[in-house]
Amino acid sequence: MVVASIVLAAAAAPQAQAAGGASPYKAPRNIYGQPVLAGTWSNETLTRMERGLQYGPTLVPSAADLAKVEGTQQAKVQAGKGDGEDPFRAECETAAGAFNIQCSYGQAWFDDTPHLMRVNGQPRTSLITSTADGRIPRLPNAPRPGGFGPGGKADNPEDRGLPDRCLVSQNYTTGALLNTSIYNNNWLFQQNRDSVVIVAEMSHDARIVRLNARHDDIPRWLGDSVGHWEGDTLVVDTINFHPTQLAYNTPALHLVERFTRVGEGRLLYQFRVEDPGVYSQPWSGEYEFTTAKGLQYEYACHEGNYAMAGILEGARAEERAAGKGVARVSHAPVPDGPEGEE
Repeated sequence: MVVASIVLAAAAAPQAQAAGGASPYKAPRNIYGQPVLAGTWSNETLTRMERGLQYGPTLVPSAADLAKVEGTQQAKVQAGKGDGEDPFRAECETAAGAFNIQCSYGQAWFDDTPHLMRVNGQPRTSLITSTADGRIPRLPNAPRPGGFGPGGKADNPEDRGLPDRCLVSQNYTTGALLNTSIYNNNWLFQQNRDSVVIVAEMSHDARIVRLNARHDDIPRWLGDSVGHWEGDTLVVDTINFHPTQLAYNTPALHLVERFTRVGEGRLLYQFRVEDPGVYSQPWSGEYEFTTAKGLQYEYACHEGNYAMAGILEGARAEERAAGKGVARVSHAPVPDGPEGEE
């Protein structure tokens, strides 16, 4: 934990500087003298956790590549809003289209930013910065299931994965790491003297960071998060994740995060992940939250979860059609989540 903090602190130092070598940004304080993190923040971006293979070792794209990728996305956004030809139509009409998330939702559902993530004004091709290829250094035999449920079973609700049951967001494939997604990228930060609470828009998860406390042995969906202030930076150390939450990790998963206000409407987020049973080495990255407009609305997953009844009834219908009554239907595996997107 000490080593992780030192590594991330070294990376954080230049980010706190204003352009042109001006004085570091001084965050506003709350009544407890803490830097104010409270508010609604967004990490909406085109940039994914892992770098697309087309970029190779390039973390910062050229001006030409930047213009191309952002221009292409802008065209897709406009097409999805009815202002042009649907760029996904041809693929969605093929068998491969069944595994393209764009074929399952209309563009109106997606966050429509046409921009790559900027960190200190610099565009990035991946959120990961510690590996040369911008990819997660997974071990060959590391746990990496095809979906979030056990083998596509649908005999009971408990057979389904945690996201289907509205227990944990599908974005949490690495413990409590604040990942980006295709939509619902707002995060509500609340703070008081003894804790900081991070409420995710996706699946309404509320993560409590206890300040100046000790870890306990109680496993939680999002781990046991303990935080402290290092100057203007909130450092959060998280262990003890609930075993059934660890779709991609082992109980040894250790996450260190740093939150620093680096400018008006900008919150630098840095992270370091360690799990010797899954990764060949620790890996880390960073990105910036920006102030979100408006309020974060309730996700209300349980109240609208009509899909669960449909999934179970669909499995029964397949069994009846097969004439087996109690046979378990094997479905194609679900593609990897946000971390595996190209």
